[in-house]
Amino acid sequence: MNKRIVVVGSSNMDMIARIPRIPSPGETVTGGEFAMFPGGKGANQAVAASRAGGDVELIARVGNDLFGKQAIAGFTLDGIKTDHMIRDNETASGVALIFVDRQGENSIAVASGANMKLSPGDIDAARDVIALANTLLLQLDIPQETVKAAARIAHQRRMRVILNPAPWNPIDDELLRYISIITPNKTEAEMMSGIKIESDADLSTAAKILQSRGVETVLITLGAQGAYLLGFGLRERIPAFRVQATDTTAAGDVFNGALAAALAEDKPIREAVHFANAAAALSVTRMGGQPSIPFRNEIDAFLNASPGLS
Repeated sequence: MNKRIVVVGSSNMDMIARIPRIPSPGETVTGGEFAMFPGGKGANQAVAASRAGGDVELIARVGNDLFGKQAIAGFTLDGIKTDHMIRDNETASGVALIFVDRQGENSIAVASGANMKLSPGDIDAARDVIALANTLLLQLDIPQETVKAAARIAHQRRMRVILNPAPWNPIDDELLRYISIITPNKTEAEMMSGIKIESDADLSTAAKILQSRGVETVLITLGAQGAYLLGFGLRERIPAFRVQATDTTAAGDVFNGALAAALAEDKPIREAVHFANAAAALSVTRMGGQPSIPFRNEIDAFLNASPGLS
């Protein structure tokens, strides 16, 4: 079975302050705790896919600095192939500054650094690697022309292409036509569709609008309310798992990485989403980006102890 997953995206160092509440503009909030972990949406999703059982290669650009070297060493420990990670001698690695409040909600500012220099030329150099994969997983925290270049190669090879449209940027219809599955959260789905989502009927309308722009399957993630699926002949909400959230920083990335791993194993879509929901639920009970990401045995044990899909 070809379980190869190529992730194209960002790699950052996450600097996290856990504080009583998120500061308002101009306000200083004291009494926090500081931690530093590797992160970035592309990197997080690659780690999540690998720990969930996928055979993963990450295409990204980091600075030729301490953070970049630490990131690559961490990927290697997680079994992720890094042959097409570029070390940039001119630009620093990306950094994310993250506030996390007592309820586990977060506010994030990103200095993208080398991530924004990942180019279509870098993608072309990795064309053969992409073509050999089962699934391509993408986000929007690198230049959109680079995202499009990768999606175009995969689409031409009739591969599965998953796009997590975060952080939000307007997406042109050419890119959407290359996408097999798009995974916006509620806010992103509202911005893409122009629909204010307040009910399942609104979810259905928003998803249909996205499908009309060329995407095959729409999967709107709803945090503790699960995920809404339109595609594969299905139209339904797939429930989440009840857990006590500590830090939601990487939950969406964990969901997408685990989803890619499950689909690369040819799991049916509902089972794959259920698996991804379980991985995300485990992640929010832990602090940090990549340190919060569960391993396959943990996800399987969690699922075995939880109610199954009916």
